Amino acid sequence: MTLVVPFDGSELAEAALVRATEFGNVFNEDVLAVSVIPKGNTTYAREHGWIGPDEEFDLELVVSTLHEQVTDLCPSADFRHKVVDRYAPSGSISTRLRKVAREENASMVFLGSENAGHLVSALSSVGPTVATDEDYDVVIVRNRSPTKIAKLKDASPHKTSKSDFYLP
Repeated sequence: MTLVVPFDGSELAEAALVRATEFGNVFNEDVLAVSVIPKGNTTYAREHGWIGPDEEFDLELVVSTLHEQVTDLCPSADFRHKVVDRYAPSGSISTRLRKVAREENASMVFLGSENAGHLVSALSSVGPTVATDEDYDVVIVRNRSPTKIAKLKDASPHKTSKSDFYLP
């Protein structure tokens, strides 16, 4: 079984990844961070901090940046990315995330989201759709900086990254 973390590089996604890794250490389960990237969507990439204000969209750079962020926080985590159409709606992104969770036989999905558990949710968020799937349990992480979150690179017994194929 695997603990899956939808990862977009946000503070909440980072917090969810750290929490999943802590759970993974306790339950001896693998952690997989999954990023879904709209191909060629410069505006989306800038909004998510994947590229700078003057940079053009470069898929390899975006993937490398996200992968480096994952391995810097949690070296023991695996990383995978999926690419969707340039202007894919949040429904397409959440469908890809749910598909990966099912393929990996996820026991839990750790979702960094301010609104995934609320009755009213934003239409642009993938959280509510991913959170409603009954194939896995969902842990919603709403706190960006819990007191115990630190880089697991220093605290983890896993000092080397499991996945280095996206690093420059």
